[in-house]
Amino acid sequence: MNNDTKLNKAQLALYFIYDSHCPWSYAATPLVNALSDAFPKMQLHLLHCSHFDGSDSAGLDQVNAVKDLAKVKFGRDHIRYANSPKDATKVANLMAWLETKQPDKMLTVLNAIQKAHFVDGNPLTNKHDFSELITTHKLSPSNKIFRDGLINDAEQILAGIAEIYEVIGTTSFPALLITVDDQGIFIDHSKYLAAPESVVESVLQEMQNLD
Repeated sequence: MNNDTKLNKAQLALYFIYDSHCPWSYAATPLVNALSDAFPKMQLHLLHCSHFDGSDSAGLDQVNAVKDLAKVKFGRDHIRYANSPKDATKVANLMAWLETKQPDKMLTVLNAIQKAHFVDGNPLTNKHDFSELITTHKLSPSNKIFRDGLINDAEQILAGIAEIYEVIGTTSFPALLITVDDQGIFIDHSKYLAAPESVVESVLQEMQNLD
């Protein structure tokens, strides 16, 4: 059996640990898009780490650093308020709800959320902020999604993230890990921010080198 046949039969899964209000996570999402397109049968696990809880922000310096390295855009309103505290709690709840109810929409919705936040300047901190997103993507989340604290599903995702951190030996985010059956490939996202599509060839080479 050649390597291509092995890969076709392998169980592939991608784990993306991110925060929706983190500019580096925003810059890493195009890698997830490229990998999802390249491996359409790969399971996606988009894991919101709920870092931003209204007490701090990444800040303008980090936004500018991302702009210098990655092919992502930031709108005027986001830049204007880049240093204001960010709260991603309700997004974390919505994404956790999606993983349970409509997992096939998770990546599309994440892209839309990041555009709304980083390009359109939507803070995504109250129910009204989600109205257009919910209508456009035909979602029907319960009201508990929009409460101030994390729902149980979001808390469970945090527990899963802690287990992944133990495996990869880091607690930083964003983080990307692909599993091929029972083997893992850790992706250094920083290498591909300027050309996200280049991550696919790199991952293919890593897969070929697996036993």
